[in-house]
Amino acid sequence: MFTKLTPINKENHANLKVKAIESFEFASKFHIASVMVHEFVRAASVYPIVFLEDKAQDEFRPVTLLSLDAGENLFVDVNGKWQASYVPAIIRRYPFALAKNPEQDSFTVCVDEDSAYVGTEEGQPLFDENGEPTAVIENVKRYLGELQQMEAFTKAFCHFLSENNLFTPLNMRVRAADQIKNVTGCYVINEERLNNLSDKKFLEIKEKRYLAPIYSHLTSLSQIERLALLKQGVSAIESPAAATEGNLQ
Repeated sequence: MFTKLTPINKENHANLKVKAIESFEFASKFHIASVMVHEFVRAASVYPIVFLEDKAQDEFRPVTLLSLDAGENLFVDVNGKWQASYVPAIIRRYPFALAKNPEQDSFTVCVDEDSAYVGTEEGQPLFDENGEPTAVIENVKRYLGELQQMEAFTKAFCHFLSENNLFTPLNMRVRAADQIKNVTGCYVINEERLNNLSDKKFLEIKEKRYLAPIYSHLTSLSQIERLALLKQGVSAIESPAAATEGNLQ
């Protein structure tokens, strides 16, 4: 998604402006998108939510499947419109992101300087004539800060599931475009193991507010069949329309 992510500062970006996202063409090749626990309920009504293992970090992370094939996003049409009611936050935050400062326990707001949505001619300025951050910067900081807190909660959620051996590999066969596809390489919550947890452990899940995302994830798995239908050109979304989620600006 990002090709030239650079920390924002008034020396280098005094004249930089950002335009509202009018097309999601930049995401047309994404077949997965990371999501956070707080998104599960809304995302589950459209996309399958599964978990990927990051062996280097020894952790799992949740993602939505946007296609069963790499390099394809079934929810972005030829005009760059998002054909679903919910757009994952990681895509809505573009062209901004947070980068961790290597020597401090803090983060810096960055922008993709190569993005078609930033430049010096059109859009809302990041800094005013006095070199002070505009409302755009403040809104971005607040939004990315909220996402960072959600990400910390999501990591704790995934750690809990892993610690309690609730992940199991997904191995599913679906028919897509006259082909039988094996959906593998990701993980789902094992419902049988979940149901066999002790009452004490189940109460802990409830107290941690993990119940809703767990069942949202399990319910979302039926959306894998929707992806197969979309691949065949049969819209399983009753009235597709561009997402109404607001941009950062």
